[in-house]
This record gives sequence, C-alpha cells and structure tokens, in this order.
Amino acid sequence: MTPDEKFSHYVKLSLIGFVLIFVYYLIADIYLPVTPQARVYHPVVQISPQINGRVTKVLVSNNQRVKAGDVLFNIDQGPYSLAFEQAQLMLDDAKLQNKRLDTNVKAIEANISAAKAKQHEQQLLKNRGEKLYQQNSISEQALESIRANFEASKASEAALEAQLAEAVLARGELGKENLAMRHAGNTLAQAELNLSYTQVRALSDGIVTNLQLLDGAYAVAGKPLLAIVAKKADLVADFREKSLLNMKEGSLAKVVFDSRPGEVYDAKILTFEAGVSNGQLSANGLLSTTETSNRWVRDAQRQRIHLKLIDDATLITNMPSGARATVQLLPESTIGQWFGAAQIRFISWLHYIY
Repeated sequence: MTPDEKFSHYVKLSLIGFVLIFVYYLIADIYLPVTPQARVYHPVVQISPQINGRVTKVLVSNNQRVKAGDVLFNIDQGPYSLAFEQAQLMLDDAKLQNKRLDTNVKAIEANISAAKAKQHEQQLLKNRGEKLYQQNSISEQALESIRANFEASKASEAALEAQLAEAVLARGELGKENLAMRHAGNTLAQAELNLSYTQVRALSDGIVTNLQLLDGAYAVAGKPLLAIVAKKADLVADFREKSLLNMKEGSLAKVVFDSRPGEVYDAKILTFEAGVSNGQLSANGLLSTTETSNRWVRDAQRQRIHLKLIDDATLITNMPSGARATVQLLPESTIGQWFGAAQIRFISWLHYIY
C-alpha cells in the first residue's frame, strides 16, 4: 500500500469514526443523557437580629458547627433592660391605679347608701307634712319646703348613681381582663421579648460560614449579620429539555462527584423543577419583552431535576454546598443501562485527570 493509499485509508477511518461518534452522541443525548452541570446545595439560613443595638460579644467562630438554640452573639442589653423595668413599673402603676378606683367605687357606694337613707328620711317627712297640711297644722309654704327637700334627696342619689357608673366604667373589668392591666401586661411581654432578642440564637443545625462579624458592630433589625449552612442537602442537575424526554420521576441515574473520582453512586430522579427564572413573569406594569437572538440555532434551554442517592442518602450532607457532580440518566432498557454505566464509569476515571 502506497503512502497516498495509507493516508486515504486513515482519512476514511477517521471520517467513519467521526460519523459513528456523532451518531452515538445524537442517540445518547436523548436516551443516555449526561450532564456535568450538577451540584450539591445546602439551604443557607441568614441570621438577622430582631432588634437594633451594639454587638457586645460574638460567641462563635468561622466554620463552627452549631445546633438549634445555640447563642451566636449578644446585643447590648442596657436599653432593653431599662425598657423591661419601665414596663414592670407601668404594670405596678396599673395595679395601684385599679386599687384607687376600687376605693373610689366603694366610697361612692357608701355615699349612695347614705343618700338612700336621707331620701327615706325625707320621704317620711314628706308623708307626715302632707297629713299635717290636711289638718291645717302647717302652712303650704312649709309643705313646699319639705317636698323640695325630698326632691333634692332624690336628685342627690341620682347624681351619686351616675358617679358610680362612671367610676365602675373607669375601673373596667376585674382581674386579668382589666383593660389597663392588659395594656401594661402586653407592654411588659413585649419588653421581655425584646430583652430575650439580645441573645441571637441559631434556628437550625448547621455550620457558621464566612463569619465577618466582630464585637462592637452595630446590629440593625432585619439585616443579616452571618449565615449558617444547614446540614440538609439537595442534589440537583440541569439537563437540556430534549434530554429529559424519556425520563420521569423514579428513573434511575448514576452520579460521580468531583471530590470522589472513580466512585459511581446509584441515584434516582426525585422531582422535576416546576420552572426556571427565565420563565417567570412579574406584574410590573411594563410591556412584554420579546426574546432576541442573532444565532441561527439558539442555545437549548435547560431544566432542573432533583435526585436522591439510593444506597447512601446521607453522603451529600457532609459535602460542602456547591460541590460539583456529573449525572448520568439511565433508560429502562438493560442494554441502555449497560451503556450508561460504562459511559459514567469512563467519566469517573477522567476525574482523576481534571
């Protein structure tokens, strides 16, 4: 075979190999989809104080493991201790004021009893005066004076009854249902709650990360000061839409992690993401924006799926958030699963190189 014939032979073999690889790629992209766009994500809890104040003591260090309820840092208690004491004084003042009102009610009730006795006396004098007037024993002027005194006693009792009603209204309900006591108690509870907020605690188990907080910093309510990476983890992978054509929830998959080259883990599809940010429309009052592209063939849209490791579900909980992985989805056919397993095994060996 001449050199030209050898060259032509090699070119033909190369073209055949290229065509075979291209055809395999087209078939595998639909029936044996694989993606390097996979990561391990941990929920990140941003810790924000619920009150304003100076940070007096940071009690954790960077990358420290914490449990729910652990104190992370303290905020100056001074202003909130004073507010708590003031609220207690308000509650004590409300109790004292209620005692004064109770005393006033009892005093008015005593005056009403005296007024009733006075009215009864005036009633008897009036009846006696009317009999004496009929007997011409007293003058009409004396009778009118007796009647006036009787009416005055009635008016005095009515005035005291009105004062009693007003005093009872000012006193309000008795016991814990009293309005003034409820206001004071609510203020005290809020002050006590704010005082408890001076100790900022972890809301979940996790690891404190990227800690920049130092003693003396000023905390603003609602502004995050540190973050905790939760222990719970989620394995997600992004595939082109057509690659998911033959896949469904429960379909088998194999996963290779960059941090564990050469190791292949069995997994299954847990859920499909409902959408991506590009498909989100917001009611912002603006006109619609059309998509534009200068390319003849636009980039394929990727969709996200969530996976679960079958044999070692807790493996990813110990991995850092953002750990990279490669995911191979498997078809239902036995031969397809064999090719998929071989493909991901080859990729796992490549992780020793890159």
